[in-house]
Amino acid sequence: MSTKSLYERLGGYDAIVAVSGDLLPRLMSDSRLKRFWEHRGADGIAREKQLLIDFLCANSGGPMYYTGRDMKVSHTGMKISEADWTAFLGHANATLDAFKVPPTERGEVVAFVQSLKKDIVEA
Repeated sequence: MSTKSLYERLGGYDAIVAVSGDLLPRLMSDSRLKRFWEHRGADGIAREKQLLIDFLCANSGGPMYYTGRDMKVSHTGMKISEADWTAFLGHANATLDAFKVPPTERGEVVAFVQSLKKDIVEA
C-alpha cells in the first residue's frame, strides 16, 4: 500500500491553484501587508502567483519544478516583521478554513509554512 503525497491529499494542482487564488487577494488587500504588492504590475503579480503555485506543488510532493529563488533570497530586504508574519498566518488559516482542509493535512501545511519563518522574517 502506497502513501499518498500531501500534494495528492490536498487535491493536486487545481486545488493548490484555487488556494493560491484565495490567499493572494487576502494578503494584497490587508492594510498591514499590501505594501509588499504596491507599485507592482499585473504581470509581476501573475508571475509571483505562478511561482507560489509551483513552490507549493513541488514542496508538497507534486510534479512541479520550482524555478524561483529560495525563500531567504526572495525575502531579504523586504523588512518582513513578526507582525507581518502573524497577519500572513491569519490569512493562511482563513484560506485553509475556506477550503475545509482536513486536520492532518492542515497540520502538515502549517508545519511547512512555519519552517520557512526563519528565512522570511527579518525585522
